Amino acid sequence: MASATYLFPSLSLLQSSSSSSSSSSSSSSSYSSYYPFSSNFVSISSSHIYNSKSNHFINNPLFRNSRNPRRLTCRAAEYKFPDPIPEFAEAETEKFRTHLLDKLSKKDDLFGDSVQEVVGICTEILSTFLHTEYGGPGTLLVIPFIDMADTLNERGLPGGPQAARAAVKWAQKHVDKDWKEWNGNNSR
Repeated sequence: MASATYLFPSLSLLQSSSSSSSSSSSSSSSYSSYYPFSSNFVSISSSHIYNSKSNHFINNPLFRNSRNPRRLTCRAAEYKFPDPIPEFAEAETEKFRTHLLDKLSKKDDLFGDSVQEVVGICTEILSTFLHTEYGGPGTLLVIPFIDMADTLNERGLPGGPQAARAAVKWAQKHVDKDWKEWNGNNSR
């Protein structure tokens, strides 16, 4: 019996079956799903999709570019992002620290005497991310900014969400652009 993974487990009411009413080969894996909102029974094999409402087969678009219909290759997985550049991370961290200190110092009523500590925590988290995970455009994640807000809140410091928002706005505007400039000026 073939095993199936459902994208919407709550919608798939029928069990996975290896026998299908489709004319696909016996080595082909398939599963069937019933979608209650459409009153439509859909049977999907590795190379064809049978739609009982329209009563015809269509090619499975997930496998149209593959010679072996049982093999699915994700093109995004083939691209390797570059490794982080420590010199870039240092330079970008310093720009970030300067900007965030200037930005948060203007909100004295919110941060008070804690502005240096808030900036230090946010800078440390961004620096760690830039040194270990950031590999250029397309690799800027939201996780370090969530970590900033969570860490500030866990330590009882004021303005965690506001500091994280200021940090993410700056990063979205500058980090990828600065990376491109850095690599354009520092070509090897």
